[in-house]
Amino acid sequence: MNNIEHLIRLANRIGTFFEAMPDRAEGVEGIANHIQKFWEPRMRTAMLKFLETQPDGQLGETGLSEIALQAISQNKERLTPKMPTTV
Repeated sequence: MNNIEHLIRLANRIGTFFEAMPDRAEGVEGIANHIQKFWEPRMRTAMLKFLETQPDGQLGETGLSEIALQAISQNKERLTPKMPTTV
């Protein structure tokens, strides 16, 4: 399993948890919030680069769930790690 497959599985597990929420918008927000808070910048960067080349979130037999794909796609700017500013 390569790194992106691992990240897809992680995102799908997060998606499964938040998909149980009765309000889908709240679930999508929860996924994006979790990824922003708990994934290190290089994990988020890898996922966003993957989605640039595979916007459907599919990689062979592995793919992002619908809700995980929606959460990440709708929050690209927020999930993009900020570049450090020099003083």
